[in-house]
Order: sequence, then C-alpha cells, then structure tokens
Amino acid sequence: MADLWQDAMDHAVAIARKAGAVIRDHLQGEMTVMCKSSPADLVTATDQKVEELIMASIMEKFPTHSLIGEESVSAGQPCILTDNPTWIIDPLDGTTNFIHRFPFVAVSIGFAVNKELEFGVVYSCIEDKMYTGKRGKGAFCNGKQLQVSGQTDIKQSLIITELGSSRDAEVVRHIFSSMQKILCIPVHGIRCAGSAAINMCLVAAGAAEAYYEIGIHCWDISAGAVIVSEAGGVLMDVEGGPLDLMSRRVVAANSKSVAERIVKEIEAFPAERDDVSEAGSA
Repeated sequence: MADLWQDAMDHAVAIARKAGAVIRDHLQGEMTVMCKSSPADLVTATDQKVEELIMASIMEKFPTHSLIGEESVSAGQPCILTDNPTWIIDPLDGTTNFIHRFPFVAVSIGFAVNKELEFGVVYSCIEDKMYTGKRGKGAFCNGKQLQVSGQTDIKQSLIITELGSSRDAEVVRHIFSSMQKILCIPVHGIRCAGSAAINMCLVAAGAAEAYYEIGIHCWDISAGAVIVSEAGGVLMDVEGGPLDLMSRRVVAANSKSVAERIVKEIEAFPAERDDVSEAGSA
C-alpha cells in the first residue's frame, strides 16, 4: 500500500508541475474574472481549466479515488471527506495574486486515506519551488529537506495571516482585532503572502514562526498541513484543539508554545464548515 501512495505522490508532483506551467502561460494573457461568494472571492477561467486538467489526469490513473476540488465544490459538488483515497485540490491558490500578477501563486494537492492526510504537494509556480511532504518521510523544497524555525520566543517571531475574502464589517473587525493583539505582544511583524498553501510552506521552511487564519478551506491547507508537520511543526485549531480539516480554521506553527501563545490572542468568529451539507454549500 505504501508503494501505491508513493506512485500517487509522484503523479501529484508531475501534474502540479504541468498545471503550474499552464498558470505561468496564462499570466501573460487577458483574464476573465468572475466573483463567487463575495466581490473579493474571485475565480478565473484559468482556475477552472487547471482543475479540469488535474482531475482528468488523476481519474485516468486512479479511477476509484475520490476528488474534492475548489471549483467543483463552488459549482455544487459535495465536499465530503470519506475513508476512500481522496485528492483535495486547489488548482490555483492565490487567485487574487494571479489576477494582479503578484508573484505568489500555487497549485496545492493533498491526499488523504481513511480521513488521514498521507502526502501534500504545493508548487509555487512563479518561484518554481516544489514543496512536498509525505507522512513519516519528511518535507522538502526542490529536493532540500525542510525544518521549521527553532525560535521559541514569540517576541522574536514573524507571523503570517490573511485578511480573507469576506467584506462583512464584523468579520473584518475580528480579523484586525486579532492582528492588533498579536502584533502588540509584540512580535517582529505580520505578513500576508496571499496564498494559504505558500504561507504554510514558509512556516515549514523556517521563514516564519506561524500562520493562522479563519475562513480558509480544506483545499487551501490540506497539502500544507502535511508539509508543516513533516518539517517538525505543529497544527491546531484557533481555539487550541486539534486541527479539523473541514472547520475552515487553522494555526500552523514551528512549536506548540508559539501556537498556543497566538491562540490566546485570536478572536474566533463563525465560519460555515466545508462539509456542512452534501449539497456542497461551502
């Protein structure tokens, strides 16, 4: 069975690289931009084309596996994680970055069996950085092993978060309140790269001590979760419990102490679960 998952991982790397080449090509042309859940929740024809490319390739090679894809769920497909081998796909993480040609865009492919993540692949395609992590086998970037930062002092830490796509005033208030509290611990700084997958890889690479966010989706973080864990990091919920992939909440950090210190300052707010209904209303 382990050989099968390695074969699947090798395929994920190959198809992520192919998808990344399509994204780079499309950066040069005109873009048709559409809105999903809010005026800031954007999608392009490239997102849709790349997801179709990835899914068709997976289904041809692994026809019995299940698929969860961002654009498919947006179109009404269910977002249900079962025990069946399941690919969790964000074809273009950082769509707003892509539209503005801000250079942090990634293909993210996570893979779970029995509801447990087995491997993750994140291809930061403009940087040409291929991040990979496999359960029990470590995490790597372009073949070089990753290790989280050894910094244990929160006051000497760099933290990553995002502002999200909601423009609801109350949600925005919670987001900025959390940022203010964390910034005033004080920490060295707060950064937003515009891609949850890349944010998690930056934690895995030791470039930042932690990343937190409420409102992301399972396809944003499934691959990055494996990469962070395999680089020696920790994952938890924004209120301190274990990470629930479908909860749309995450803290990824270099250590439990840093994660727990951030959790103390986060103002949690409601976010509808990804698996809230079989109608895929996430």
